[in-house]
Amino acid sequence: MKISSNFDAGSIEVIALNSFEDIQLRIRKDNASDFAQWFYFRLQGAAYEPCKLRFLNIKDTAYPKGWEDYQAVASYDRVNWFRVPTYLDGDELVIEHVPLAGSIYYAYFEPYSHEQHLNLIGMAQSSGLSQVSDLGSTVQQRDINLLTIGHEVESDLKIWVIARQHPGETMAEWFVEGLLTRLLDTQDPTSRALLDRATFYVVPNMNPDGAILGNLRTNAAGANLNREWLNPSPETSPEVFHVRNKMLETGVDLFLDIHGDEAIPYVFVAGTEGVPNYNERIAALETAFKQQLRVASPDFQDEHGYDKDAPGAANLAMATAWVGNQFNCLAYTLEMPFKDNDNLPDDDFGWNGQRSLRLGEASLSAIYGVLKDLR
Repeated sequence: MKISSNFDAGSIEVIALNSFEDIQLRIRKDNASDFAQWFYFRLQGAAYEPCKLRFLNIKDTAYPKGWEDYQAVASYDRVNWFRVPTYLDGDELVIEHVPLAGSIYYAYFEPYSHEQHLNLIGMAQSSGLSQVSDLGSTVQQRDINLLTIGHEVESDLKIWVIARQHPGETMAEWFVEGLLTRLLDTQDPTSRALLDRATFYVVPNMNPDGAILGNLRTNAAGANLNREWLNPSPETSPEVFHVRNKMLETGVDLFLDIHGDEAIPYVFVAGTEGVPNYNERIAALETAFKQQLRVASPDFQDEHGYDKDAPGAANLAMATAWVGNQFNCLAYTLEMPFKDNDNLPDDDFGWNGQRSLRLGEASLSAIYGVLKDLR
């Protein structure tokens, strides 16, 4: 029996591997910070054996409530992922599963690999509708790529979508894949109508270093990118530094920052109620967007989510707050669950990559629904 994680996004610490029924593990911290929640590893040599995998340090992880009612995911081929029996036992998280093959992967959520990321950029460019530009380099000298789809004329509305500031929130890039696939479909009337009036600026992965390192929340320098927007550093948060500069160059009329939430089992959004420039126009746009997204996707709801910031109390170091305040525009953080969507549960798959992708597709209908009122 063997456990390995020396691959793209792999992350685990093995404590004991002496018995199929007592595999002892620890969830590893991000490479340069104390955040710990993401895991992704391969188990070999346990075919048809009743395995009990014990995660010993969940009380020390970033979001202990994220383990309540949580089910891990597994795959034999890293394409088809399914949920496996997972439960809390005191201060431990336990997976009990009988692998049906000699090699199986377990993960916190369905991964989105760097190879998939590069393929997504290649697909977008090959459509003939998208330009790929390089904004700069990450801490570990990986590319920060921007996809630009539209005419780029001054009269166009400027729609910005970014994903995976927190690299372990892989559902965010699945969302972007759905959005891009529909937006680049020349037979889709909603996409054609959008591109007649708007240019889209899309960053599919804000944090490729963290993604490859198997981090949950930070980049290679230990920076939480979603706390860097007020004063980003070209040395420790270049990902935000370069994207922010491009936004200042283009302007922003609508901004979506795509995330996943560890604890809340719903799809929801968080707006800019607490920023200094918040006003009745933005409030009306927020309401309209939520109404449109509810119609476009029954997966979305607006009853459960984060508490709204009091007036003037927003953290302007966060992307949605900074962008919404800087450009006086509609700006939302969109959150998807790591668990399942309790409004439309799926026992076999929970919330997964395909459901995230479908939500990305549906989001274009919501954007189209508010387009005429953005400026």
